Amino acid sequence: MKRFDGYMHGVNLGGWLSQCDHTKERYDTFITEADVKIISDWRLDHVRVPVDYNLVEDEAGNYIEEGFGYLEKSLEWTGRYDLNMVLDLHKTYGFSFDSGENESGFFENESYQERFYRLWEEFARRFGGYKDRLAFELLNEVTEKEYCEAWNRISGECIRRIRKIVPDIKILIGGYYNNSIEALKDIAMPQDENIVYNFHCYEPLVFTHQGGYWVPGMNTSFRMPFETTYGDYAKYAADNLGMFSENMAGYDKDKVLGIEYFEDLMKEAVRVAEERNVALYCGEYGVINLASAEDTEKWYKMICGCFDRYNIGRAAWSYKEMDFGLIDEHMKDVQGEIISVL
Repeated sequence: MKRFDGYMHGVNLGGWLSQCDHTKERYDTFITEADVKIISDWRLDHVRVPVDYNLVEDEAGNYIEEGFGYLEKSLEWTGRYDLNMVLDLHKTYGFSFDSGENESGFFENESYQERFYRLWEEFARRFGGYKDRLAFELLNEVTEKEYCEAWNRISGECIRRIRKIVPDIKILIGGYYNNSIEALKDIAMPQDENIVYNFHCYEPLVFTHQGGYWVPGMNTSFRMPFETTYGDYAKYAADNLGMFSENMAGYDKDKVLGIEYFEDLMKEAVRVAEERNVALYCGEYGVINLASAEDTEKWYKMICGCFDRYNIGRAAWSYKEMDFGLIDEHMKDVQGEIISVL
């Protein structure tokens, strides 16, 4: 299987230019050059930078030069500290993975799709010259499986347009169910050798999102340890996730969850990648700050061991805050151990 060289060990800068109040104060203070230096000192090789369209477009679709300036600054900082960068369009006009954003219509509305294409053409014109240390991620977390056919068509057209401007920049594509591993097999066949398949991995979700206020059906007071039997994982998931319950079939219900769980997940991703000769990248993985720091460390070490085994690039969610922050006070006793395996 191909390796996504230069993007093997990274971290997300979530909450800076995306999922935020989109104010100048936020842009100027949430992430600074000092943070990029810290990440470089961790000996990682890249950052993933989520971006909402609101940064660079007004509601009418006019471009905001100051917004593009923050991306230029990101590229300046990452270049200075020998880091590569993934530019991730986290939200486009008419679609967000977060229903609370009240974006809708993208997969049905051709004018919204055209706006998406034009924005990516603009990114390509402005930033294509950084192709040796920049990758494009077309859209974060397509949600419903019913969007699969439309997304394959839209992403294909977007790639064709980008390629007219930058023929060989790396382009990341994920699938439905919020970039699930399950969706990889249904992503369109790669158009060229510079396509990377992208997935997110927060499994087991009932552990990594325990108590999460935004998770449908989740009891916000629910807590659990990582070292739990498969049977209890299934029970806790049924109680707290409903339709998103974990698939623990095939495992001994009395056995404590172990590395075989992650190996089985990764094997499916690797199978698809090997069949299609594409590199794999896990653009998000992490544990909510409501889990104990000690259990969070155990989870990171286990999942990262599998990433290493299968040569899968990845970026942890997230550098700070966003309910998953690696540098937050909650993580201080285990931060060094986790950073060592990212």
